[in-house]
Amino acid sequence: GCDTVYDTMSMTKQFTAAAILKLEMMGRLRVSDPITNHIAPVPKDKREITVHHLLTHTSGLIEALGGDYEPVSRTRMLARALQSRLRSHPGDEYHYSNAGYSVLAAIVEEVSGMGYEELLAKHLFAPAGMTQTGYVLPKWRPGQVAVEYDARGRPHGRPFQHRWADTGPYWNLRGNGGLLSTARDMFRWHVALRRGKVLSRSARKKLFTAHVPEEPGGGSHYGYGWVVSESDRFGRVVWHNGGNRWSYGELARLLDARVMVFWVTNRYRDEREGWNFYRLGEKLTRGVASRVGTGT
Repeated sequence: GCDTVYDTMSMTKQFTAAAILKLEMMGRLRVSDPITNHIAPVPKDKREITVHHLLTHTSGLIEALGGDYEPVSRTRMLARALQSRLRSHPGDEYHYSNAGYSVLAAIVEEVSGMGYEELLAKHLFAPAGMTQTGYVLPKWRPGQVAVEYDARGRPHGRPFQHRWADTGPYWNLRGNGGLLSTARDMFRWHVALRRGKVLSRSARKKLFTAHVPEEPGGGSHYGYGWVVSESDRFGRVVWHNGGNRWSYGELARLLDARVMVFWVTNRYRDEREGWNFYRLGEKLTRGVASRVGTGT
């Protein structure tokens, strides 16, 4: 149902991006800042990386630093990320990087003086009226959080029953994935974005600008924590998916139709079966423009 709590996986990235833009609105940073303004020490080959590069996956940083549940501290994550070999010169190429979004979460903490989840809860979730989104702060009812299952139907527990720190997942996952939420709260987030309750018009424009192509000649671009596309049927679409070995989900906002679609399953399906927003979209009726679609 709408109040079942699911792992949002990489859909977490758009919350991290929104946190960065909120800090920019507060005058704490600029997306054009080099990361050396906020974290140190930074090796010479990475001193040209900016916050914008991290947001758009153009920093050149490695995709991942290890397993999601590996017990890695913020200090150790930053050391690994900054010691890793760059895949491309900062700003030159798009390479999806979970590590880059963990670095962004560390920057959020350094700049704000608050914990990552604490800042999201105070400056994003509370103004949006969201009470069921976070790592450890929400007070979920027993059984409200969905158990995850693999492709054979074997249960693998709830996300926080894996190795987590007291404040949430360790730093290979923090900031790039793992936030828990409900369909109802995701709808509240959609409304808050549409009505400007959390971010200014200029901040939202940055969030949904098609900054870089995901692949040469492709039809999709990356904004800040969102994929930005044009659909013949729906017009402007911003979306993000997420998956792990047990769950998969998609969040999409049809900007011209003023519609949100949140679809998530807590049982893994083979990617070759083709779960994606456009396939899901074919199942939506023309009347979708007058209502919100949510699925679980």
